[in-house]
Amino acid sequence: MIKTLLLSAAAVAIGPASGSVAVVTADGDKNRPVTKVITLLKDMQKQLQKEADEDEAIYDKMACWCQTNDREKTEAIKTAEVRIDGLTTKIEELTAGSARLNTEIKNLEKEIAENQDSLDKATAIREKQLAEFNAEEKDLLESVSALKAAITVLSKHHSGGFLQVANNRILGVAATLENELSKHAALLQGVLSPSERRAAAAFVQAPADYFDAAPTFKQSYAPQSGEIFGILRQMLDTFESNLSASQKEEQANQAAYEELKAAKEAEIKAGQDQISTKTGELADTDEKNAQAKVDTDDTKASLSADEQFLGMLKEKCQMTDKEWEERQKTRQLEMEAVSQALAVLSSDDAHDLFTRTFNPSLLQLASSTAYSDRRAAASQVLADAAKKAHNPHLATLAYQVKLDAFTRVKKAIDDMIAQLLKEKDDEIKHKDFCTDEFHQNQLQTEKKDREEQDLTAKIEDLTMAIEQLAHAIEALKGEIAEMQVQLKRAGEDRELENKDFQTMVADQRETQKLLKTALQVLGDFYNKKTASLLQRQEPAGPPPPAGFETYKNNAGSGGVIQLIQQIISDAKAMEAEAIRSEEDAQKAYEDFVKETNASIEAKSKDIVEKSEVKARAEGELVETKEAKEAVILELEQLSNYNAQLHQSCDFVLKNFDLRQTARDEEIEALRQAKAILSGAKFDNFLQRS
Repeated sequence: MIKTLLLSAAAVAIGPASGSVAVVTADGDKNRPVTKVITLLKDMQKQLQKEADEDEAIYDKMACWCQTNDREKTEAIKTAEVRIDGLTTKIEELTAGSARLNTEIKNLEKEIAENQDSLDKATAIREKQLAEFNAEEKDLLESVSALKAAITVLSKHHSGGFLQVANNRILGVAATLENELSKHAALLQGVLSPSERRAAAAFVQAPADYFDAAPTFKQSYAPQSGEIFGILRQMLDTFESNLSASQKEEQANQAAYEELKAAKEAEIKAGQDQISTKTGELADTDEKNAQAKVDTDDTKASLSADEQFLGMLKEKCQMTDKEWEERQKTRQLEMEAVSQALAVLSSDDAHDLFTRTFNPSLLQLASSTAYSDRRAAASQVLADAAKKAHNPHLATLAYQVKLDAFTRVKKAIDDMIAQLLKEKDDEIKHKDFCTDEFHQNQLQTEKKDREEQDLTAKIEDLTMAIEQLAHAIEALKGEIAEMQVQLKRAGEDRELENKDFQTMVADQRETQKLLKTALQVLGDFYNKKTASLLQRQEPAGPPPPAGFETYKNNAGSGGVIQLIQQIISDAKAMEAEAIRSEEDAQKAYEDFVKETNASIEAKSKDIVEKSEVKARAEGELVETKEAKEAVILELEQLSNYNAQLHQSCDFVLKNFDLRQTARDEEIEALRQAKAILSGAKFDNFLQRS
């Protein structure tokens, strides 16, 4: 349209090329070409103003975006710096707390080990004491039983009016005395006087001399067996007293051991409870420390991203401000040029000039045609001469002859062409910028989408791992609690078993003692009866009348004695079996305690290790979630930027070729108009058009 108007205006300004005459009667028809130019310039003014308003709206949005994000990011940076300082202090405190808890746990483990070692040593000593006591008690019980039997034999001699005692019984008493003196020499040290020791030795050497039927001169006042009887009684009292003292000492030792064991077990349990509590505190502290470190890293990463974004924002906003100023300045110059051109063409002088120029009634047609032909011919002659002679002055003269007075219009056209060329270059740059930014935005969006998918998968894996670790830790805690309960029950069962053992051994020994007493009574009776029957002699003289039949022992006496002896043997065997069972049970209990404590320690360490792994996994989970949130935020920013690119670039990219073609046509039209106004042949342009 512009091209057509300018060509028409130029055609009218130059005039008809042939000799025909065109008569124009109305002022509107005479001024129509210039009027169209003025209308075109006014339309250009409106378009420039519209573009200025659109640029201002875009700049206002950009300025609002710059101010809002600048304020928000500056505040976010300050908040992040304060948070990093706080987290750094927290990490230092938690690290110190973790080190303290580790030290306390190690000290508690050391104390538990020491208490367990003390308990084990005390248990070993108690077992040794118990074994020694059992051996000593057994020995003393046997000695007491033997002495009682010997005393029974001697008491019958004294109470029987110096009855004769069987030789084998006397030898048994002597053997018992000799054995006890030898076995318990240390115990009897200081109990028997030297004279008593000599009497005992003499009795052991010749026991028969102490039981003669008629006292010797030395036995005129008291039988020598009485002294031996006293020695045996004194030894019996000593053994029984020592046995009682040993039993009391054993009871005291057992009570002391039970008290020590209860105290040590209480200390061990208290230490284990403290370890459990402090282990939980340590796991919580390590978890908080790991979380604080993750928060610090995330905050630093967020701070770095905010600082980079703020730097990019300031740079972009500064470029926008600069571009806005340049666009305002360029558009203002363009508008001034159009206004100046419009003022030139709309002035009264121009109106009068155009009226005279385009009104053929004011001219003589014949003179005008002749004058025009002559001017053209003169210009052609001068131009040919200048071309042949290569004389620039002649060429200038030909140009001046042919050129019309459109200097200001041509200047305005030049300014418009320059502005259009600049707009063309700017639009090409903007199109390249949009294409590149769309490409980069797509690449970054695809990359962030992949990162989001990877982070989502990682979050699911970490969540599953944390749940598995939590279940494993709870299971281990349950196993430890169950083992502690079993350990406590085993200790209680062991105490009950030991008490049952002590009771059973005491009962067995008391049974043996009673059976031996009964056996001794029966043996004394039947052995004495046999001896008395053997020693009876018939008196000299006639035989007495028939008397009682020979007294016979009860037919069941032998079976009873054998049965008692068998029961005693069985009781001893049961006692020995009980002692072996007690030793085996005690060893099994000690092995169980040792293995259980080792298992508890291993499971406690496993809990600590799993708690540390769980804390690290939870920290990594928090870090991954925050990374995912950051990626989602970046995706939102990329989406927003993509929307801004569409808003800024869609129209340019969609209409780029059309706008470039239209702008080229406009520039070409302006150039042709300028050429026509500068004196080019109009017929050529018409043919080309």
